[in-house]
Amino acid sequence: MGDKGLIALPSSVHFLERGWLSSNNILLVDEDHSILVDTGYFTHSQQTLDLVTHALKGLPLTSIINTHLHSDHCGGNAFLQSAFPDVTTWIPPGHAQYVRDWDPLLLGYVGTGQHCPPFAANNSLRVGQEFFIDGLLWRCFASPGHDPHSFILFSAETGICITADALWENGFGVVFPEIEGEGGFEEVGATLDLIESLKPSIILPGHGAPFSDISAALTRARSRLARFVDQPQAHALYAAKVLVKFKLLELQRISIREFANWALTASHLEKIHRAHFNDRPFGDWCDFICADLVRSGAAEIDDAYLINA
Repeated sequence: MGDKGLIALPSSVHFLERGWLSSNNILLVDEDHSILVDTGYFTHSQQTLDLVTHALKGLPLTSIINTHLHSDHCGGNAFLQSAFPDVTTWIPPGHAQYVRDWDPLLLGYVGTGQHCPPFAANNSLRVGQEFFIDGLLWRCFASPGHDPHSFILFSAETGICITADALWENGFGVVFPEIEGEGGFEEVGATLDLIESLKPSIILPGHGAPFSDISAALTRARSRLARFVDQPQAHALYAAKVLVKFKLLELQRISIREFANWALTASHLEKIHRAHFNDRPFGDWCDFICADLVRSGAAEIDDAYLINA
Protein backbone atom coordinates (compact mmCIF):
# COMPACT_ATOMS: atom_id res chain seq x y z
CA MET A 1 0.00 0.00 0.00
CA GLY A 2 3.02 2.27 0.28
CA ASP A 3 3.17 5.26 -2.07
CA LYS A 4 6.68 6.33 -1.11
CA GLY A 5 7.84 6.51 -4.71
CA LEU A 6 5.17 9.11 -5.53
CA ILE A 7 6.03 11.44 -2.65
CA ALA A 8 8.37 14.38 -3.14
CA LEU A 9 9.71 16.07 -0.01
CA PRO A 10 11.21 19.55 0.27
CA SER A 11 14.99 19.70 -0.01
CA SER A 12 15.18 20.54 3.70
CA VAL A 13 13.41 17.30 4.73
CA HIS A 14 15.37 14.02 4.63
CA PHE A 15 13.44 10.86 5.47
CA LEU A 16 15.70 8.02 6.58
CA GLU A 17 13.59 4.87 6.57
CA ARG A 18 14.86 2.23 8.97
CA GLY A 19 12.95 -0.84 10.09
CA TRP A 20 11.17 -2.07 13.21
CA LEU A 21 14.10 -2.25 15.61
CA SER A 22 15.07 1.36 14.92
CA SER A 23 12.49 4.03 14.27
CA ASN A 24 12.71 6.12 11.15
CA ASN A 25 14.85 9.24 11.36
CA ILE A 26 13.76 12.58 9.89
CA LEU A 27 16.46 15.17 9.33
CA LEU A 28 15.41 18.81 8.87
CA VAL A 29 18.26 20.92 7.47
CA ASP A 30 19.03 24.41 6.30
CA GLU A 31 22.22 26.51 6.23
CA ASP A 32 22.02 27.37 9.93
CA HIS A 33 20.31 24.42 11.63
CA SER A 34 20.00 20.67 11.38
CA ILE A 35 17.43 18.86 13.50
CA LEU A 36 17.24 15.08 13.76
CA VAL A 37 13.84 13.76 14.81
CA ASP A 38 14.39 10.46 16.66
CA THR A 39 17.62 8.49 16.74
CA GLY A 40 16.74 4.78 16.52
CA TYR A 41 17.77 1.87 18.74
CA PHE A 42 21.18 1.79 20.42
CA THR A 43 22.46 -1.26 18.52
CA HIS A 44 22.07 0.72 15.28
CA SER A 45 23.82 3.86 16.58
CA GLN A 46 26.77 3.69 14.20
CA GLN A 47 24.46 3.14 11.23
CA THR A 48 22.35 6.09 12.35
CA LEU A 49 25.43 8.28 12.60
CA ASP A 50 26.61 7.19 9.15
CA LEU A 51 23.22 7.95 7.57
CA VAL A 52 22.93 11.32 9.29
CA THR A 53 26.52 12.32 8.47
CA HIS A 54 25.99 11.44 4.81
CA ALA A 55 22.79 13.51 4.66
CA LEU A 56 24.41 16.48 6.44
CA LYS A 57 27.20 16.72 3.81
CA GLY A 58 29.72 18.18 6.24
CA LEU A 59 27.33 20.25 8.35
CA PRO A 60 27.14 19.64 12.10
CA LEU A 61 24.06 18.25 13.79
CA THR A 62 22.69 21.09 15.90
CA SER A 63 19.60 19.53 17.53
CA ILE A 64 17.90 16.25 18.38
CA ILE A 65 14.15 16.09 18.95
CA ASN A 66 12.67 12.93 20.45
CA THR A 67 8.99 12.51 19.72
CA HIS A 68 8.87 10.20 22.74
CA LEU A 69 11.34 8.24 24.81
CA HIS A 70 10.78 4.65 23.75
CA SER A 71 14.14 2.98 23.22
CA ASP A 72 13.73 2.60 19.47
CA HIS A 73 13.30 6.38 19.14
CA CYS A 74 16.00 7.68 21.48
CA GLY A 75 18.50 4.81 21.81
CA GLY A 76 20.98 6.58 19.56
CA ASN A 77 20.95 9.84 21.56
CA ALA A 78 24.06 9.15 23.64
CA PHE A 79 26.12 8.03 20.64
CA LEU A 80 25.14 11.05 18.56
CA GLN A 81 25.78 13.39 21.49
CA SER A 82 29.31 11.99 21.64
CA ALA A 83 29.77 12.49 17.90
CA PHE A 84 28.33 16.03 18.00
CA PRO A 85 29.26 17.46 21.43
CA ASP A 86 27.45 20.77 20.81
CA VAL A 87 24.12 19.17 19.86
CA THR A 88 21.05 20.30 21.82
CA THR A 89 18.55 17.61 22.76
CA TRP A 90 14.82 18.26 23.19
CA ILE A 91 12.52 15.72 24.83
CA PRO A 92 8.87 15.61 25.91
CA PRO A 93 8.45 17.20 29.36
CA GLY A 94 6.64 14.29 31.00
CA HIS A 95 9.79 12.21 31.40
CA ALA A 96 12.33 15.01 31.76
CA GLN A 97 12.94 14.39 35.47
CA TYR A 98 13.42 10.66 34.86
CA VAL A 99 16.06 11.49 32.25
CA ARG A 100 17.83 13.87 34.62
CA ASP A 101 17.83 11.17 37.31
CA TRP A 102 18.29 8.44 34.69
CA ASP A 103 15.69 6.02 35.99
CA PRO A 104 15.33 3.11 33.50
CA LEU A 105 12.40 1.71 35.48
CA LEU A 106 10.28 4.87 35.28
CA LEU A 107 11.42 5.45 31.70
CA GLY A 108 9.95 2.06 30.80
CA TYR A 109 13.10 0.26 29.71
CA VAL A 110 12.86 -2.34 32.46
CA GLY A 111 9.24 -3.03 31.56
CA THR A 112 9.98 -3.61 27.90
CA GLY A 113 13.16 -5.59 28.57
CA GLN A 114 15.03 -3.19 26.30
CA HIS A 115 18.08 -0.98 26.76
CA CYS A 116 18.80 2.69 26.22
CA PRO A 117 22.24 4.16 27.03
CA PRO A 118 21.92 7.16 29.39
CA PHE A 119 21.83 10.52 27.63
CA ALA A 120 21.46 14.16 28.60
CA ALA A 121 18.57 16.42 27.63
CA ASN A 122 18.91 20.19 27.38
CA ASN A 123 15.31 21.25 26.92
CA SER A 124 11.71 20.09 27.06
CA LEU A 125 9.32 20.44 24.16
CA ARG A 126 6.19 22.56 24.61
CA VAL A 127 2.75 22.15 23.08
CA GLY A 128 2.50 24.78 20.37
CA GLN A 129 6.26 25.27 20.17
CA GLU A 130 7.34 26.47 16.73
CA PHE A 131 10.59 26.54 14.81
CA PHE A 132 11.68 27.42 11.28
CA ILE A 133 13.83 25.31 9.00
CA ASP A 134 14.58 26.62 5.51
CA GLY A 135 11.71 29.07 5.87
CA LEU A 136 9.20 26.36 6.75
CA LEU A 137 7.31 26.63 10.04
CA TRP A 138 7.01 23.47 12.13
CA ARG A 139 4.74 23.21 15.16
CA CYS A 140 4.68 20.68 18.01
CA PHE A 141 1.47 18.98 19.14
CA ALA A 142 0.85 16.59 22.05
CA SER A 143 -0.19 13.15 20.80
CA PRO A 144 -0.93 10.90 23.79
CA GLY A 145 -2.08 7.31 23.35
CA HIS A 146 0.81 5.10 22.28
CA ASP A 147 2.83 7.01 24.87
CA PRO A 148 1.19 9.55 27.20
CA HIS A 149 3.96 12.11 26.57
CA SER A 150 4.43 11.72 22.82
CA PHE A 151 4.56 14.61 20.34
CA ILE A 152 3.94 14.97 16.62
CA LEU A 153 5.33 17.73 14.39
CA PHE A 154 3.42 19.44 11.59
CA SER A 155 4.30 21.85 8.79
CA ALA A 156 1.08 23.46 7.52
CA GLU A 157 2.80 24.98 4.48
CA THR A 158 3.96 21.61 3.17
CA GLY A 159 1.22 19.46 4.73
CA ILE A 160 3.89 17.16 6.21
CA CYS A 161 3.08 15.55 9.55
CA ILE A 162 5.73 13.62 11.48
CA THR A 163 3.51 11.21 13.41
CA ALA A 164 6.04 8.88 15.09
CA ASP A 165 3.96 5.93 16.38
CA ALA A 166 0.64 7.80 16.63
CA LEU A 167 -0.27 6.84 13.05
CA TRP A 168 1.28 4.38 10.65
CA GLU A 169 0.00 3.41 7.23
CA ASN A 170 -1.52 0.31 8.82
CA GLY A 171 -2.31 1.22 12.40
CA PHE A 172 -0.36 2.65 15.33
CA GLY A 173 1.98 1.52 18.07
CA VAL A 174 1.17 -0.54 21.15
CA VAL A 175 -0.87 1.52 23.60
CA PHE A 176 1.53 1.28 26.52
CA PRO A 177 -0.69 3.06 29.09
CA GLU A 178 -3.16 0.19 28.67
CA ILE A 179 -0.40 -2.22 29.72
CA GLU A 180 0.24 -0.05 32.77
CA GLY A 181 -3.44 -0.19 33.67
CA GLU A 182 -3.89 3.55 33.13
CA GLY A 183 -5.99 3.51 29.95
CA GLY A 184 -5.01 5.00 26.63
CA PHE A 185 -7.48 3.95 23.95
CA GLU A 186 -9.49 7.18 24.30
CA GLU A 187 -6.30 9.21 23.88
CA VAL A 188 -5.40 7.24 20.75
CA GLY A 189 -8.77 8.21 19.26
CA ALA A 190 -8.29 11.87 20.19
CA THR A 191 -4.84 11.90 18.60
CA LEU A 192 -6.21 10.37 15.39
CA ASP A 193 -8.85 13.13 15.39
CA LEU A 194 -6.11 15.73 15.88
CA ILE A 195 -4.11 14.41 12.93
CA GLU A 196 -7.21 14.45 10.76
CA SER A 197 -7.99 18.03 11.82
CA LEU A 198 -4.56 19.18 10.68
CA LYS A 199 -5.43 18.02 7.15
CA PRO A 200 -1.96 16.68 6.35
CA SER A 201 -1.09 15.64 2.82
CA ILE A 202 1.99 13.56 3.70
CA ILE A 203 2.65 11.41 6.75
CA LEU A 204 6.20 10.59 7.82
CA PRO A 205 5.59 7.73 10.28
CA GLY A 206 7.85 6.34 12.96
CA HIS A 207 7.99 3.00 11.12
CA GLY A 208 7.28 2.21 7.49
CA ALA A 209 7.35 4.32 4.36
CA PRO A 210 5.88 7.81 3.92
CA PHE A 211 2.32 7.82 2.64
CA SER A 212 -0.25 10.27 1.33
CA ASP A 213 -3.56 8.38 1.55
CA ILE A 214 -4.24 9.71 5.02
CA SER A 215 -7.99 9.04 4.93
CA ALA A 216 -7.46 5.32 4.32
CA ALA A 217 -4.80 5.12 7.02
CA LEU A 218 -7.09 6.81 9.54
CA THR A 219 -9.90 4.43 8.63
CA ARG A 220 -7.64 1.43 9.23
CA ALA A 221 -6.33 2.89 12.48
CA ARG A 222 -9.82 3.58 13.81
CA SER A 223 -10.96 0.09 12.86
CA ARG A 224 -7.99 -1.35 14.73
CA LEU A 225 -8.71 0.87 17.72
CA ALA A 226 -12.37 -0.20 17.79
CA ARG A 227 -11.32 -3.85 17.86
CA PHE A 228 -8.93 -3.22 20.73
CA VAL A 229 -11.58 -1.31 22.68
CA ASP A 230 -14.04 -4.18 22.20
CA GLN A 231 -11.39 -6.84 22.85
CA PRO A 232 -8.71 -5.54 25.24
CA GLN A 233 -7.24 -9.04 25.36
CA ALA A 234 -6.48 -8.78 21.63
CA HIS A 235 -4.44 -5.65 22.27
CA ALA A 236 -2.70 -7.34 25.20
CA LEU A 237 -1.72 -10.32 23.05
CA TYR A 238 -0.52 -7.99 20.28
CA ALA A 239 1.59 -6.05 22.81
CA ALA A 240 3.17 -9.21 24.19
CA LYS A 241 4.10 -10.44 20.71
CA VAL A 242 5.55 -7.04 19.83
CA LEU A 243 7.78 -7.10 22.92
CA VAL A 244 9.05 -10.59 22.13
CA LYS A 245 9.52 -9.87 18.43
CA PHE A 246 11.45 -6.70 19.25
CA LYS A 247 13.85 -8.70 21.40
CA LEU A 248 14.31 -11.19 18.58
CA LEU A 249 15.02 -8.34 16.16
CA GLU A 250 17.69 -7.12 18.57
CA LEU A 251 19.37 -10.46 19.31
CA GLN A 252 18.37 -12.46 16.18
CA ARG A 253 18.62 -15.69 18.19
CA ILE A 254 18.33 -16.53 21.86
CA SER A 255 18.34 -19.84 23.70
CA ILE A 256 15.01 -20.91 25.14
CA ARG A 257 16.57 -20.83 28.61
CA GLU A 258 17.89 -17.28 28.13
CA PHE A 259 14.55 -16.20 26.70
CA ALA A 260 12.73 -17.53 29.76
CA ASN A 261 15.09 -15.58 32.02
CA TRP A 262 14.63 -12.41 29.94
CA ALA A 263 10.84 -12.74 30.02
CA LEU A 264 10.93 -12.80 33.83
CA THR A 265 12.77 -9.47 33.86
CA ALA A 266 10.55 -7.72 31.28
CA SER A 267 7.87 -6.62 33.73
CA HIS A 268 5.40 -5.51 31.05
CA LEU A 269 5.02 -9.16 30.08
CA GLU A 270 4.20 -10.06 33.67
CA LYS A 271 1.63 -7.24 33.82
CA ILE A 272 -0.01 -8.40 30.59
CA HIS A 273 -0.09 -11.97 31.83
CA ARG A 274 -1.54 -11.05 35.21
CA ALA A 275 -4.25 -8.82 33.75
CA HIS A 276 -5.38 -10.96 30.82
CA PHE A 277 -3.91 -14.47 30.71
CA ASN A 278 -3.43 -15.68 34.28
CA ASP A 279 -5.53 -18.76 33.60
CA ARG A 280 -2.25 -20.48 32.67
CA PRO A 281 1.22 -20.35 34.27
CA PHE A 282 3.49 -17.54 33.09
CA GLY A 283 6.03 -19.91 31.56
CA ASP A 284 3.37 -21.77 29.60
CA TRP A 285 1.94 -18.47 28.37
CA CYS A 286 5.39 -17.34 27.17
CA ASP A 287 5.72 -20.63 25.32
CA PHE A 288 2.35 -19.90 23.70
CA ILE A 289 3.55 -16.44 22.59
CA CYS A 290 6.64 -17.96 20.99
CA ALA A 291 4.60 -20.67 19.29
CA ASP A 292 2.21 -18.04 17.94
CA LEU A 293 5.13 -16.08 16.48
CA VAL A 294 6.39 -19.28 14.86
CA ARG A 295 2.94 -20.00 13.41
CA SER A 296 2.81 -16.51 11.88
CA GLY A 297 6.28 -16.87 10.36
CA ALA A 298 7.80 -14.17 12.61
CA ALA A 299 10.09 -16.61 14.44
CA GLU A 300 11.57 -20.09 14.20
CA ILE A 301 12.55 -22.65 16.81
CA ASP A 302 15.67 -24.69 16.08
CA ASP A 303 16.80 -27.13 18.75
CA ALA A 304 17.00 -25.06 21.93
CA TYR A 305 16.97 -21.64 20.25
CA LEU A 306 14.31 -19.08 19.36
CA ILE A 307 15.35 -17.41 16.11
CA ASN A 308 14.13 -14.26 14.38
CA ALA A 309 12.51 -14.87 11.00
